[in-house]
Amino acid sequence: MTTGGGTNERHGGNECGYCGSVIGDGQRWVREKIYDPAYKNGGDAKYQRYHAEVFSGDQLTCWEKQLMQVEIVRTTPRAA
Repeated sequence: MTTGGGTNERHGGNECGYCGSVIGDGQRWVREKIYDPAYKNGGDAKYQRYHAEVFSGDQLTCWEKQLMQVEIVRTTPRAA
């Protein structure tokens, strides 16, 4: 996980991977490095950016919400 500047290759360069809103200049953000063998070039890493600041009225950042979603999917039992 990295914070700071950079580009988001999955969405437009400055879009949050959770809410899809633009990450503006001066806003804090987090970059997640994703390894997926399905990507071209033999599993090169891709990056996803998320807001790292809480929006007015929210209790969690987009990054925290994304982590919760991943954990829910990971721990949800699957039908056999």
